[in-house]
Amino acid sequence: MLASLLPASALAQASAEPLVPAMAIMQTVLALLAVVGVLLLAAHVLRRLNRGHGFGSSGPLRVVGGAMIGPRERIILVEVGDTWIVVGLVPSQIRCLHTLPKGETKAPGNGEKHFAQWLKQLTERRNEDG
Repeated sequence: MLASLLPASALAQASAEPLVPAMAIMQTVLALLAVVGVLLLAAHVLRRLNRGHGFGSSGPLRVVGGAMIGPRERIILVEVGDTWIVVGLVPSQIRCLHTLPKGETKAPGNGEKHFAQWLKQLTERRNEDG
């Protein structure tokens, strides 16, 4: 029905031109690449600025070891100066469980295993006492 209303030259011209010009597609792709590039650059700059502020930093606080005691519960041993602090972590809170003078770990590579054994011995001693 529409074909009968339009002249033949208009139909030929409409079918020859693409619906979306190639330049519009190219501009969209280039704009998308520019946005992704800016995001990657911003992430890189933020990572460089925050270096040294995480857990691996060489400040006064150092995580010596840790043990998972449940699916969402963890106990870690934190070194602050000449003191070790045993900290309990659960989703809703962080609690200091025990403080003790700084000690030596027996094997630097297996700190988590030794900490778990130490924690087990500590809890067994507490259960025997009380």
